[in-house]
Amino acid sequence: MQSQTTSRILMIRPVQFGFNQQTAESNAFQNAELAEETKETAQEVALREFDDMVRHLTAAGVDVMVYDDTADPHTPDSVFPNNWVSFHFSGKVILYPMQAENRRAERRQDIIDDLATRFIVGSVVDLSAYEKEGKFLEGTGSLVLDRMNRVAFACLSPRTDAEVLAAFAEKTGYRAVAFHAVDAGGKPVYHTNVVMCIGDTFAVICLQAIPDIDERLAVRQELETLGKRVVEITPEQMASFAGNMLLVNTQKGQKLLVMSDQAYKSLTDKQIDVLDDYARIMHFDLSMIEGNGGGSARCMMCEVHLPLK
Repeated sequence: MQSQTTSRILMIRPVQFGFNQQTAESNAFQNAELAEETKETAQEVALREFDDMVRHLTAAGVDVMVYDDTADPHTPDSVFPNNWVSFHFSGKVILYPMQAENRRAERRQDIIDDLATRFIVGSVVDLSAYEKEGKFLEGTGSLVLDRMNRVAFACLSPRTDAEVLAAFAEKTGYRAVAFHAVDAGGKPVYHTNVVMCIGDTFAVICLQAIPDIDERLAVRQELETLGKRVVEITPEQMASFAGNMLLVNTQKGQKLLVMSDQAYKSLTDKQIDVLDDYARIMHFDLSMIEGNGGGSARCMMCEVHLPLK
């Protein structure tokens, strides 16, 4: 059985990080007021947050592969590489269709070529042609994968299309579980990975964000059938990125649950006690990246499950 987690993480070091107007319409987690206040300092502070996170993950024993963003073309969201690519134990590399035009330039063949010197890349499945049809599926933002059981959870939204989800399932052998989720204002949640996180034996999820009771029960039942202990978070905690966590390994096999300071501070003592049983919790100040980018710790880490050469 494939492992749910890996100790190998790809991260992109930002060069011109900032508020992306093209993504703001569908991402309620972006803060336009903060963006205006921090226009001059966003890149500098985001870089500090990024480097601090990389330093601590590396010190903990995670194999972090850092690639620098390029100044041209301008890609303000490049710090979130998990939206354009995913790497699988089968040797497959999947490329995804992205809604914002200025995010499409984040897809970089040079990174895949470089990884192919160390890992086995069997095939590249490119779904990006769906962009021409206005249909999107933004990687492991749109998909929360139970890699052990080959199940893909996806909350449908302007950035997560049912047809592309079906194409992903067909190409990878995953079974898709689609549902709808909304934020406190009733707006569709743009990415599944802010609603939920799947570990090997647990799942963190904001079930209250799923308005349809039948869908809510079906998602919960699916998780329990897969052997996950369900840890529920509230819509307020979801808004603090408490769903945007990722379980990773150190190279010695220790489990780490990675999240932001904001996410950690939103959790109750009881939730922390429960999660602490499954992994050592690591959290970082990502407030500039969260406020301007509308994504958090999980979005910054792209897991490399490819087999080593």
